[in-house]
Amino acid sequence: MFSGAQICLYPMTDDFVGVILGAIDALEPYRPSFRIETDDVSTLIVGPPEQLFPAMRDLFLAAANHGIHCVLAATVSRGCPGEPDDPICTPIGHVVHDKPLDDRIAAAIAQVVDAPKTGQIVAAQFSLYPLGGGHHMDEIYGCIEFLKKSGVFDRSKNFCTKLRGDAGAVFATLSEAFLRFGALNGHVAIDLKVSANSPSAV
Repeated sequence: MFSGAQICLYPMTDDFVGVILGAIDALEPYRPSFRIETDDVSTLIVGPPEQLFPAMRDLFLAAANHGIHCVLAATVSRGCPGEPDDPICTPIGHVVHDKPLDDRIAAAIAQVVDAPKTGQIVAAQFSLYPLGGGHHMDEIYGCIEFLKKSGVFDRSKNFCTKLRGDAGAVFATLSEAFLRFGALNGHVAIDLKVSANSPSAV
């Protein structure tokens, strides 16, 4: 399965170059299983879907741990029919989509509970798009039910859902939303913003 993310990082500091390059270095442990390409707009990571959000978490923490206001913007996708096959991408092995929605919600909550604590509080807002026909609204409503039980649900907003909490739990919640909702072999996309150390946090 072709899965990946286009990521933009915005550190609010005069030393933005050093912060961005240092954050990209945090992706080094993922290089054996990822294709990583950086240009003057964004960084592309392509690889196993279950590793995408841990990689984004580590990149974001490397920047946010400086104590500066930092924002990550990403478009995340799996199963896009318009992308070429890539041997680095593999099917989602540990997620079973043929289980009932209630079972998937319970399994997703368990994964969030076990997420590592980072000590960095973040806010995130995202929209989930399980594309194609069928019962996509059932998947969206199931995901919303999971989010409300995740422990990091902040509130519903126009066009998106807001999360707040430790970065470990927030990125685990985003990963579970991405992996467990929408058709196993269907196209699923997420539009994501994550913020840390904001002067206007509410």
